[in-house]
Amino acid sequence: MAQNAPSAKVALVTGAARRIGAEISRTLHDAGMNIIVHYHSSQEDAHRLCEQLNHQRAHSAIAIPALLGEKGSEKILIEKAMAVWGRLDALVNNASRFYRTKIGEVEDAAWDDLMNSNLKSPFFLAEAAAPALSLVQGCIVNITDVHAERSLRDYAVYCISKSGLLMMTRALAKEWGPSVRVNAVAPGAVMWPEGENVMSVVEKNKVIERTALKRHGEPHDIASAVLFFIRDATYVSGQVLNIDGGRS
Repeated sequence: MAQNAPSAKVALVTGAARRIGAEISRTLHDAGMNIIVHYHSSQEDAHRLCEQLNHQRAHSAIAIPALLGEKGSEKILIEKAMAVWGRLDALVNNASRFYRTKIGEVEDAAWDDLMNSNLKSPFFLAEAAAPALSLVQGCIVNITDVHAERSLRDYAVYCISKSGLLMMTRALAKEWGPSVRVNAVAPGAVMWPEGENVMSVVEKNKVIERTALKRHGEPHDIASAVLFFIRDATYVSGQVLNIDGGRS
């Protein structure tokens, strides 16, 4: 049962338990918003983050698990989010997948996985959230990638999926204006990949050398851009902001 709608805005951040998603959650929370922390497998991290946020301001954060991509999962997540405080002001589509897909070796499973996580799920989440967002003149911020417009070798499917997310941003901005604003933030060299995508020092230095600022960014750089779109950019929709140190 929904609690009384708070005066504070409510933001749902997907993939919010770790890394950039967690920083976005902290930044929006510091700006006075209540946060719904979506997670898939990072339960411990998600609950720890909520504990930190609730310690700062009581009853201001809650963690909700969901395996996005499963049939109906996006609609269920939005319904659970709405049941917490009875409103939704912002959806941040941050959750995504990133790994190599060398041309000539791409399997159906990899194609479906990347397209589902990086494009299909954000679309159906946005669609499910739109009615609630329109009630409060809310907004959607999609986390794309600078490689949505400039392909990264051996990551073709990832780049295609993020390019689709960029076009989705522009299409939905037209479809849903003036009730809902839709924008995107495109990170460059902000957080280095983990796991099988780990980069060598030489590779990292090559990336940094291509930027105008000659350094990598920080998660807060992305979070600040998301906050700008949600709180300050009330006359901006259908836009993408590259946070890439001037590389583009």
